[in-house]
Amino acid sequence: MSRQQEKPAARRGRGPAARFALSALAVLNLFLVDQIVKRVAVARWSSPRSSSTAIPGFFDLCYVENRGAAWGMFQHNVLPLAVFSIAAFAFLLWKRKGVFGESRAGAVSEILLYSGLFGNLYDRLARGFVVDMFDFHWGDVWHFPVFNMADVFITCAAAILIFLSFSDTFKPRKTRRKTGADVST
Repeated sequence: MSRQQEKPAARRGRGPAARFALSALAVLNLFLVDQIVKRVAVARWSSPRSSSTAIPGFFDLCYVENRGAAWGMFQHNVLPLAVFSIAAFAFLLWKRKGVFGESRAGAVSEILLYSGLFGNLYDRLARGFVVDMFDFHWGDVWHFPVFNMADVFITCAAAILIFLSFSDTFKPRKTRRKTGADVST
């Protein structure tokens, strides 16, 4: 086999099994990061009125038991929220190419979204609540809802997907805008 015949195969990249294994490993690693940070929060700040000020008047590390969803909505609905998370994961698997596309950015958003979904789902099933610890505020006047690493992963995934939705490179070839490269003569 000549070098010219080898190059196209090398350009194709990894096969589907290798891509799946790398993605699963990335999801597992981010899930573990989330769980380690939550364990630190439980160990360091779970006693009453215990927190650490990282940036005075702006950012604290603390411990909050969130028995609801984002911004504390749907409090004390752990089982329905867990079922919703599982259903969302199943839907994302079913529609993954349409949701995440074929780009690397789409793959990154998929990894981040699954990592965050599993991190919060694990908390709901194992603890009965989600551990949150990042508290941004403006003095005592304003507090952003406390959140965790899993929430950061989910938010970053959503931001990437929103960005990709405005990008022509994410859309299938049939729906891309016609450019000089796409028009055949």
